[in-house]
Amino acid sequence: MADALLGIVFQDLQSVVQSQLATYWGIDQQAQKLSSNLTIIRAVLRDAERRKIASHAVKDWLQKLIDAAYVLDDILDECSIHSREVLSEDEHTSCLARAHPKDILFRFHIGKRMKNITQRFHDINEERRMFQLRDGDTEKPIVDDGEDDQTTSVITEPIFCGRDEDREKVVKVLLEANNNEDLTIYPIVGMGGLGKTALAKHVFHDHRVCKHFDLTIWVYVSVDFNVKEILQSIIEYATGQNPNLHTLETMRKKVEEVLQSKRYLLVLDDVWNEDQEKWKHLEGMLRFARGAKGATVLVTTRLEEVASTMETHPAYHLKELSEHDSWSLFKSYASGPNKEEKEELVAIGEDIVKKCVGSPLAIKTLGSLLRDQTTVTQWENIKCTRDHRPVAGIRDHRTDSALEDQECKQARGPSGHRHPTVVKEQHGSVSAGNRSGI
Repeated sequence: MADALLGIVFQDLQSVVQSQLATYWGIDQQAQKLSSNLTIIRAVLRDAERRKIASHAVKDWLQKLIDAAYVLDDILDECSIHSREVLSEDEHTSCLARAHPKDILFRFHIGKRMKNITQRFHDINEERRMFQLRDGDTEKPIVDDGEDDQTTSVITEPIFCGRDEDREKVVKVLLEANNNEDLTIYPIVGMGGLGKTALAKHVFHDHRVCKHFDLTIWVYVSVDFNVKEILQSIIEYATGQNPNLHTLETMRKKVEEVLQSKRYLLVLDDVWNEDQEKWKHLEGMLRFARGAKGATVLVTTRLEEVASTMETHPAYHLKELSEHDSWSLFKSYASGPNKEEKEELVAIGEDIVKKCVGSPLAIKTLGSLLRDQTTVTQWENIKCTRDHRPVAGIRDHRTDSALEDQECKQARGPSGHRHPTVVKEQHGSVSAGNRSGI
């Protein structure tokens, strides 16, 4: 239940973060902090749900989290309604050019509420540390095939739609790092589902990159930033052998042997670590290995704080796919290359794609679901299932999405306190899955 609720709130928050009005209202910094805390909290929710049965403390923590999520949901609801009023009052004037007293009052009011809820989630996130909850990676596609969630450098999906420009920009930075410092750190930052790992894979295998670097290494990191394990992975990837080393010092020496005088590219995929001491520890060992000029560490992360911790080259911020690229990607998964478009399904498909708000993961998941569905009724059913739920943070649970939707509707508490999506639809405003007017 908490996961489904936070999924909705998180996506609505992303709409606020990306809008002009967030800056205008002075809540952009609070929204960014909230987004970071929610990302970290969502990653451990599965473990928390398991442990609440045996631990009253974890159960109480989850209840605090749910209560805070409802408050944030109400605040975002208020933002949505106010932004709708702003746009309807004067469609020809930019909202940033207006200075109506009502807007000034709203800015003061919403700023205070956002400051309070940001602190509340910060406290909840700090309390999380006491329980040592394990990462369950709620935003990643989960397939019950017995394999773990580690990524590899292998490109498993040949369709790479809408990211050619991103790839060119990242490759350009890597190639130009040759004349800079001995070690360049370059983060790719973006929320879950945008395709950071896919982009890194295509950069990793780009023929210009392969030619430019003496050695390329791929390491999956995730939440547990364990320096020994990272060093071990570097050695194994570079040598093709398990060195069977047990101390940090012997690993450091072996890494130095592997990297010394080489212009290498090291990809650290899915990094969550915000502890500067841990990062400096690893960075120090990499620098001590004395690679050649132009050696680069390419990092993928969902958190701006991770990039800040690394004190790096300015981060590359991965954005949502354009409408055109979103539709092209959806068609490739929903129809396939040799399938004719059915005119009666196109309009429904376009509505579904809009709800994906440029997230490749959501688009591919829903497109795959519709690949064998050929009737208007089947496509409408998928569209209606998603009408009350943003799908950009979708997980690849093919069978439980409808159950989560129902959980969220029931989770709102007493019948007198209904979910805002229902209220807004009755007033003809936007649903939670479509706050793009913010």
